[in-house]
Amino acid sequence: MKLFEKIKQYYLPERKLSYREEVVPITKSINENAAALRSYFGSGGDLVLKTVKAGSLLSGKLVLTAAVDGLYDKELAAVSVLSRLTVSGAKTQDDAFAVLRSDVISNPDTKTVTSINEAAALMMSGFMCVFLQGSKTALAVGVQGYAYRSVDEPQTEVLQRGSREGFTEPLKLNQALIRRRLRTGALRFESMQIGDTAKTDVCICYIDGKADKIMLEKLRERLSGVHLQTVFTSGCLVDYLDKTPVSFFNGIGVTERPDTACAKLCEGKAVVIVDGTPSALIVPHIMAENFSTLDDYSNRPYFSSLTRWLKYAAFLIAVMLPGIYVALAMYSPEFFPNELLTRVSASVSHTPFSAFAEVLIFTFIYEVMREAGLRLPKTLGHAVSIIGGLVIGETAVSSGFIGAPTLMIVALTVICSYVIPELYAPISALRSLFIIFGGIWGVWGIMLMACIMIADLCSKESFGVPFLIPLAPFDPFGLRDTAVRATHETLSRKVYEES
Repeated sequence: MKLFEKIKQYYLPERKLSYREEVVPITKSINENAAALRSYFGSGGDLVLKTVKAGSLLSGKLVLTAAVDGLYDKELAAVSVLSRLTVSGAKTQDDAFAVLRSDVISNPDTKTVTSINEAAALMMSGFMCVFLQGSKTALAVGVQGYAYRSVDEPQTEVLQRGSREGFTEPLKLNQALIRRRLRTGALRFESMQIGDTAKTDVCICYIDGKADKIMLEKLRERLSGVHLQTVFTSGCLVDYLDKTPVSFFNGIGVTERPDTACAKLCEGKAVVIVDGTPSALIVPHIMAENFSTLDDYSNRPYFSSLTRWLKYAAFLIAVMLPGIYVALAMYSPEFFPNELLTRVSASVSHTPFSAFAEVLIFTFIYEVMREAGLRLPKTLGHAVSIIGGLVIGETAVSSGFIGAPTLMIVALTVICSYVIPELYAPISALRSLFIIFGGIWGVWGIMLMACIMIADLCSKESFGVPFLIPLAPFDPFGLRDTAVRATHETLSRKVYEES
């Protein structure tokens, strides 16, 4: 027991409380505020401080402006902030800060802050903070001007007849891409910050009245329970949102397309956008959604239905075919037709490895080649494909290192796995397990592994929604957009009846 306790202590150590910044309030002296900002940012050199004398509208008081170089638009700051501070006018008896906020600054994107910490956080998001002599509050003005990648076509979700726009890194721009497509007042954006150090902006998008309130409450609770120093990608949140980490399948959907996100919002789902990453998370997410794309709704129903059945067949082939081949070749060769049995036995007899070892070795080689193709520069991609196709593939067969049937089985499996790119990770893991189970226990091992996969699918849920719906539990209405793709009139009939 002590050994297990030590292993648990090393694997799941107690979480230490992270360092919390001391809250520094804004004082009436702009010199003290400037010193506090210099102490907060250190000697990095990107802090831009400027002291100006305000016009008569602000009674000629001294004003301190603070921003972070490279994160704000200097021209916009000069027009909407600096030039407005020197405006003259009749003196009023109102509070000078109220006059600054209502009459002087013309930018609509303004926030009031009361501490140096709040001001620094907004400055690192592209705001310019204005400190007024004699006021304990400051005004943060949105003058963002940092460089970012323009809206471009997604690389992982390519459509034939869909939009060519994809999410990009800035959070506000991604929100605008969704708002432009869903012109309804029921669309809601809830913002929060996650990360003890980075304080990354995260936004929950949903349509009020369509999204389930219990699901939204669970989503807010799980996001508020994220304890990370930084959140650089949306994938960092998946482990906190999906409460079944031991499952092969992912209960959280991922998309890089605004139109796909809008379609899921109209279905009553929620979308989570993380600032700095061009992909959004979709909750809840079910298994059937991995086999459908927006192109299915652009083509005729009969062709879309055929495409879906091809994807279902490709999934089963990619997962089970190598394992079934190994199990039959090693333990039940009588299931092969006579001609095929002759070729398989001749191939195995002329190679130094068994069918089990051949499939494992060549699967491992392919995974290595895939990782190399992903990480290498694009200019070297053709060299990797040539080496993989000619040198490793053809030469391995001609030299007798690998049998031709094994090469064909692995190649067919690889092609089928790319038909459903969203499921590549579970396909890769399940394929290896089917090979191992088939190589050790034969056909009975394949049946055992199939039962494990089905049990995983049936027991999994995503935010209270069964992962295998509409098959388990059975829902006849859902089959109209799962087993086949019905016409748009049929799919929308229930929506109109309910509305």
